[in-house]
Amino acid sequence: MPRVKFYPVGNGDCSQIVLANKKRLLFDFCHRRNAEDEDDPRIDLHATLSDELRAAGRKHFEVVALTHLDDDHIAKSTEFFYLEHAKKYQDEDRKKINQLWVPAAAILEKGLTGEAAVWRSEARHRLKNGQGIRVFSRPSNLKDWLESEGLSLTDREHLITDAGQRVPGFDLGKDGVEFFVHSPFAKHADDQTILRNESAIILHATFEVDNRKTRYLIVGDSTWEILEEIVDITRNKKRDVRLQWDIYNVPHHCSYLALGPKKGKEQTKPVVNVQWLLDQCQKGAIAVSSSGPIPSTDTNDPPHRQAASTYRKTITDNNGHKFVVTMEYPNVKKPKILEVEIGGRGAVLKTLSVVGVSSLVRSSTPRAGHL
Repeated sequence: MPRVKFYPVGNGDCSQIVLANKKRLLFDFCHRRNAEDEDDPRIDLHATLSDELRAAGRKHFEVVALTHLDDDHIAKSTEFFYLEHAKKYQDEDRKKINQLWVPAAAILEKGLTGEAAVWRSEARHRLKNGQGIRVFSRPSNLKDWLESEGLSLTDREHLITDAGQRVPGFDLGKDGVEFFVHSPFAKHADDQTILRNESAIILHATFEVDNRKTRYLIVGDSTWEILEEIVDITRNKKRDVRLQWDIYNVPHHCSYLALGPKKGKEQTKPVVNVQWLLDQCQKGAIAVSSSGPIPSTDTNDPPHRQAASTYRKTITDNNGHKFVVTMEYPNVKKPKILEVEIGGRGAVLKTLSVVGVSSLVRSSTPRAGHL
C-alpha cells in the first residue's frame, strides 16, 4: 500500500511518498545534522535515504519536488543528488532524479547564491533540454526567459503545469494517486522581487486503495494570504473536495503566519478562509508539523505554541486522529521517521512500540461523502 514518510530534520522539510507500484516521490531535502554531535537528534538524511534506496534496489527517485529554494528545503541536497548540468555533481554514488518538480520562481529568481543557484542552473538546464522537469505556473517572465534562450513557451508548454490542473504522469488507475495543483499562480513570479514562500508549490494528492480515497494536502511554507486565496478560487470553481484532507502537511514548521496575521495569546485565530480549510479535516485525519518540538513559551521563530494549539483544536473538533510533530515522534530525544500508511481504512499512523515492533493506530469509517 502507499506510504507517506516524514523525516525528522529539525525545522525543515523532507517527506517521501512511496507508491504501491514502488515509485518514489521525494518532497524537499534538508540535511542539517551535525555529525560531530552524537546528541543531535536530527536524522542523518543522506544515510537514511541512501539506505532506503539500496534496500529497494534503486539508485533514483521518480520525482524530486523542490517546493521552493529556501535553505530549510534544500540544505546539502547538492551533495546528494546527481545533477545533469555539471560534471562536478555526477559521481556514481549520487542519486538520480527522473523528473525534477520546481515552481517557475526557481527558474526566474535573480541574485541567487549557494545551493539555490545550483538548483536554478539544474532546472534551467533541464528545461532548455526539454526533459526531466516539470515547472509549475507560466508567468510572463518565464515566456521572456525562454525567448532569451532561443525557445518559446509553445516549445516547452508540455513541461509546464498551472494551478487548477492535474499533474501529468500520475493517475488513480495506474499509480493509485493523482496530484492537483493549487499554487503557485503566474502572478507570484511576475514581480521583479520574487517571494519564495508565496511562489512555492502547493499540491493536493488523492490516493485510492480498495475504493477508498485518502487525501493529502501538501502545503509547504505558505502564508495565510495564499491559503485564503486558494480557498476562494477552489470554492468558486466548485472543487471543495480538492481541499479535504486526511493528511495535512502543516505549513511553515507550525508558523502562526499560515493561520492569520496575529499570533494570539494562547491560540492563533485563523482568518475565515483558513478556518474553513482546517475544518475540511476528515474523521481520523493526521496533521504533521515538520518542525522542532513545540515550545512551552513564546518564540519569534516557528514553531509557535499558539499555532500548535490551533491545529490540535482543529483535530479535536473534527474528530481527527492526531497532531504530530516530526521532532517529537515518538519522543524528543530520539525522533524517528513518521510513517503514514494509506489503505482501505484511510490514513493510518504507523507507530513504534517500546520493543520496536510496529503497530497501526487509527481505524475509522470515512465521513459521509468522503469516498
